[in-house]
Amino acid sequence: MTESPRAPERPGPSSVTGPYERSSGPQSLADVLDRVLDKGIVIAGDIQVNLLDIELLTIKIRLLVASVDRAEEMGINWWKNDPMLSGKRDELEQENKELRERLEALEARHG
Repeated sequence: MTESPRAPERPGPSSVTGPYERSSGPQSLADVLDRVLDKGIVIAGDIQVNLLDIELLTIKIRLLVASVDRAEEMGINWWKNDPMLSGKRDELEQENKELRERLEALEARHG
């Protein structure tokens, strides 16, 4: 009996090194995300629409990607005062309802 030829063994993914791999640095998407959130990253750009040297539209785009802790360190905390994000929405709706009822009562009394 003759043995069928065996395929040569391939090295596993951890033992293969490519020409573009770095020995240090982030090894996974989670590591990259962790670094970005820790340090923060700013992306900025402007879009202008002109017609015959007349500016018709300008859009300024600013994007900050950072963790909540990092953003607070930079003095950015708008979500704390936004009623839709801070949980104060129900309180504001109740206050609005009460104010409308009071206004209706005042209008009914004074014609």
